[in-house]
This record gives sequence, structure tokens and C-alpha cells, in this order.
Amino acid sequence: MIRTFLTVTLSGTLAFTANAATNDERTQAYIDQLTSMGFPAPKENQLVHIPPTMADLDEADDIHPEVKKVIRKGYDLFTNTQQLRGENVFNNMNCSSCHLGEGRMPFSAPIWPAAVTLPGYRGKNGHVNNLEERIAGCFTYSMNGKPLEYGSDNMLALSAYHQWLATGVAMYPKQPIYGRGFPAPERPAELSYANGEKLYQDNCAVCHAEDGSGLRVDGQTVFPAPWGDMSNNWGAGIVRVFTAAGFIKNNMPLGQPNSLTDQEAWDIAFFMDSQERPQDPRYTGDVKETLEKYGPTFHKHSMYGQVREHDGKVLADHDNTGEKPFLKPDAVRPRNFE
Repeated sequence: MIRTFLTVTLSGTLAFTANAATNDERTQAYIDQLTSMGFPAPKENQLVHIPPTMADLDEADDIHPEVKKVIRKGYDLFTNTQQLRGENVFNNMNCSSCHLGEGRMPFSAPIWPAAVTLPGYRGKNGHVNNLEERIAGCFTYSMNGKPLEYGSDNMLALSAYHQWLATGVAMYPKQPIYGRGFPAPERPAELSYANGEKLYQDNCAVCHAEDGSGLRVDGQTVFPAPWGDMSNNWGAGIVRVFTAAGFIKNNMPLGQPNSLTDQEAWDIAFFMDSQERPQDPRYTGDVKETLEKYGPTFHKHSMYGQVREHDGKVLADHDNTGEKPFLKPDAVRPRNFE
């Protein structure tokens, strides 16, 4: 249903108003279908943007053929990032593993907002990031890999794809963006590891395997690994329990968004993020020291360095980097203008 929905919609951008008569008919149809899938309607004056499709690109007469080639290359890298396996990617992830619907799906961290809100300050690394650095961060953490070189052909292509999806949106929009990120439901008073494990086996293991290893066919990832050596590392955004809960609630099981209760989404996220994965590239050599350094800005929301109650294991107390033959890529560095 998600794939069909994203394919048939047309591109467009406007600020939603309470008066439906002022909204473009196709945008209203887009909103109606999202609400029928359990997503909230836009709030007053939220920015609603429908990113263009690859079919729109084919039909565009105002884009130079060479630019189209670059955008198509970016799309190809985004949906099949495994082609960079062993060079920039050292796990079983594609960009589209987390950003569903080719990076276009609202409530699945659609990627076009990055193109119009960056450069911007990012608390995770404490400085102003541009679009290329934001993409580099995904390779560093979510791909457990080595970022594309800044200014390289592949970085240009991925950046172009992000920017093309934002066609028609003004830079630094004043309105809040509808469907941005992985908005999490309110956190329940208590989270249950045991219930999360049962719910994972009942709802998730059919695709992602009982041991969280995911599914690969003929060397290509069909369903990504939610934990383990072939998953994201301890620095990836989805290790924050609220981020994982938001992703699960809005997108899982695949094709059944919003079918889990808030408690169920949080419990699955708590279970999933309580499993081991490769070390955070910012690791200092001591898990407690790393937690003290990055807890205030990032790991206060994760299980990093925490004691798992049912077996007493200290999570992330290791130097395992998965298949990656290094810990920290050069791209992970501070920046200031002092």
C-alpha cells in the first residue's frame, strides 16, 4: 500500500490551512490517504510537500539531461547502497532501509527536509552541518562505514537526489514540516523487554529473522538487520529508543503502519535497542568514559553502557567494529570558527 501510494501521488508544496478549499486538490487527496492509513492530519500552517517521483523526472523538460543522469545515480545509490559494500558500507543496510518509499515517505524520515534546512546546527556533533556532512553521518553510523568523499561523484549524486526531492520548497521554511522524521508516540510509564521480545518474534522475525540478522538474497538486502554485526552501530540515530519507537509505530510491520499500539512499539524498540551491535565510532576505549562524553548529547536516549536487567550484560562494552576494519573515519571531527 505504501509503495502504491507513493507512486501515484504528484509533486506539490503548500502550507496547510484549516480551510480545505484553499488546498490543492491533489495535496488534499494525499493527506486523505495518509489519514486513512492512521497518520495524523497536518496541523494549521504545517508545510505539506509531495516529493516528485522518478516518473516525474523522466517527464521533466526543464531539467538538463546531464542533471537527470546525476539525480538517477543518486536514486540508484540511495535504494541500492549495497553496491558500495566493502568500500563505504560495512553492513547490510541501504539508505532506503530506514528512509522508506525511496526517501519520500512521510513519517519515515523523508530526506528532502535536509536539503532545505541545512546548513544547520546539529547537537549530535555540536557544530553546523551541511547536506554532505549529514549524508556522511549516515554512512559513518547507520552504514557502519566510511563516508563518501566530500565533492566526489557519488556524494554529488546523493546530494542532488535529496535536493531534487525538495523541488518547490523554499530554503529554511518558516512552517513546521508535516511528516518529518520518525515522530514517536508518548513514552509509556514502563517498558517491557520480555513483552518486546515476544512482540518482535510475533511481528518482526518473519522478515528480520529471530536473531535479528535480517534477510539477504543473492547478495542483496531484502530486509535489514535490526541488530548484530550487519546492523547499524551504536552511534546510529535509531539506537535511541524514542527514534526506534517512532520508526516502528509509523512504519512497521511493513505495509501496516500504525497497527501496533504505542506500548507495543515502545516495547519492541526497547528490546531491539537492548541488543549488541558494532561499537560507536566515537568510542574512546572505555564504555563508561564514552557514555560520560556523549551521554548529554546523544546516549542519554540509548541503552549504550547500560546494564541489561535480565542478564546483567553491560551493553557496548567491547571493541567490535563488525566487518569494518577501523573504528573512526576521518569525517568524524569537530568544526568551529574560533
